[in-house]
Amino acid sequence: MSQVKSSRSLRKVLIANQDHPQAQVLAAECPSRIVLGHITSRWGVLVLVVLLDGTHRFSQLRREIGGVSEKMLAQTLDALAGDGLVLRVAQQVVPPHVEYSLTPLGRQAAERLEVLVDWIEDNFPLIRQAQEAAALQAA
Repeated sequence: MSQVKSSRSLRKVLIANQDHPQAQVLAAECPSRIVLGHITSRWGVLVLVVLLDGTHRFSQLRREIGGVSEKMLAQTLDALAGDGLVLRVAQQVVPPHVEYSLTPLGRQAAERLEVLVDWIEDNFPLIRQAQEAAALQAA
């Protein structure tokens, strides 16, 4: 029994001494909130879900994601690449082009987001009804 207690105490000490402590998304100053924002932004969700289908060039992503501006797509891709979720590969061809794909970490996030996107699409008629009822009540 004392051995179990010792190993728990040892784990606590090891965790406390880590260079990268556990993220606490609910904590106001936790830098993981920035990553949460990148992943759950409108364009972040859509980019990650589209990249589940495989590698895309910038122009392909822009065509598939209706309504995204070139600037917002570039910013979103940069943020997701900076978080290690998207891999950016510049091809050394003429004319040069860049390809984007999911990293293993990005694939994990995208698969979870795809479930949410599917749920929204499946339940949108009910959501629309609720929105219309709320609008009628507000009027």
